Amino acid sequence: MNIRSLTRGDGVVIGAAVLLFIASFLDTFDGSGDDVPNAWDNLGLVMSMYVAGIVGAALIVIARALPQPPKVIGLDVGQLGVALTIFAAWTSFWSIIDPFGAMEELFGTFGGSEPDSGAGLILGLIACLLLAAAAVATPLVPALKAALVGAPRPAAPQPYGGQPSGGYGYPGAGAQAPFGAGQPQPGQPGPGAPFGGAPQQQAAAAPQPPAGDFSPFWFAVPVARPLFAEDGSQSTIAELAPGTWYLAVEQRGPSLVAQTQDGRRGVLQDTSGIQRG
Repeated sequence: MNIRSLTRGDGVVIGAAVLLFIASFLDTFDGSGDDVPNAWDNLGLVMSMYVAGIVGAALIVIARALPQPPKVIGLDVGQLGVALTIFAAWTSFWSIIDPFGAMEELFGTFGGSEPDSGAGLILGLIACLLLAAAAVATPLVPALKAALVGAPRPAAPQPYGGQPSGGYGYPGAGAQAPFGAGQPQPGQPGPGAPFGGAPQQQAAAAPQPPAGDFSPFWFAVPVARPLFAEDGSQSTIAELAPGTWYLAVEQRGPSLVAQTQDGRRGVLQDTSGIQRG
């Protein structure tokens, strides 16, 4: 599970779920004394509004953090989580409109009168609306799609194509050498060449090596991006997450063939804005 793949929208979802959990313990109605109920005194209310919203938030976060989210009855758990948050918001709206609809047996507690909605229902409504709005808007709003935790940068400045000194997901020193590290570029003399001719030749070759001389390099993506199958189909085999270093092993035109930490390979079609290690 990669928490660095979480977005700002996921952070709002988590915060709203915590707020909803707190609201479930507050008074459902505006009253005094020990007999004022909270959401846990009514199974239908707590399951359809509070628990549904919290479970929906958990499914959204799990779907974002796992490299290959599981499916439930053919649906991605993230989609199921969004549906639960919308259901919780819908229930909270009608619960605030008719708070006694599901708790008529408690009329006697208040002498037959209908008191106002308590802090539990009001705060629960706010949390549910915020939760559903963040769940729906996160894939659509660029500000919410940004990474919640940015990708760590190397500890010291690295030359172009150098190997990152660390960072979440970096496989280690035993991996294949990154782009440009320890390998002579076209026009660069090998070991033992006379000193003096290398800088000019290397500078000429540095901007972009020819496709035939491609060398693997480490990179990170600015936002979550899909990794497609190598057979040219549009089936997604993984999702590259911000904050994780991946290894580019081949270049196919403007696309890169990338390898994940668990050894899966696929085609990254959108390479704009990637951060080279």
